[in-house]
Amino acid sequence: MHLAKLILDPDHPQVRRDISDAYEMHRTLSRAFAPSEEEAPARFLWRLEAGNPTAFGGNAAVLVQSARPGNWEPVVGLPGRRLEGSKHVDIDQLLHTGRLFHFRLAANPTVTRGGKRFGLIGEEAQQAWLARQSDRFGFALREAVVEGCSRLSVRQARAGHRITVDVVRFDGVLEARDTGAMQQALTGGIGHAKALGLGMLSIAPIR
Repeated sequence: MHLAKLILDPDHPQVRRDISDAYEMHRTLSRAFAPSEEEAPARFLWRLEAGNPTAFGGNAAVLVQSARPGNWEPVVGLPGRRLEGSKHVDIDQLLHTGRLFHFRLAANPTVTRGGKRFGLIGEEAQQAWLARQSDRFGFALREAVVEGCSRLSVRQARAGHRITVDVVRFDGVLEARDTGAMQQALTGGIGHAKALGLGMLSIAPIR
């Protein structure tokens, strides 16, 4: 698994566009994973970490997680973007059954009824959704707190429709149970709207 962190300077108009439009951010980041303009990019996950107004010197940060390394030259060559760090993480060395991790997940908790997908409102329903994901992806929740709820609205570039998704950020502690299933979560993401910067499970071992 490969991790990267980019620092964004909102003084640049293109950066402000990407921060305000998740589709544009995804298109920009895709440059690091597409061998050519004609080929589709390899799968990657990302999350915008805006933080507080003084974090990163007033800038924002984007975290990227992927199975293959990104070629960041086409991205950092654009105005207002700097690669702060990029590293490879050996998942086999990282994940051990019973190991505890701090985690963060910004996701789109949903339920399907009558063939339609609905966002889950209310902490009880959102926590129940997260518990179902933990069963599916091989980890046990030791602590999970809803740190924020918001609504993300973007316009699809091709179709022109406006899509609105509910976003919930979970922070907490988890225990690894099924390392193979957890690896799927780390590289493939959890839930829907991954192109919009959702679904990336970030973990850090508790020392």
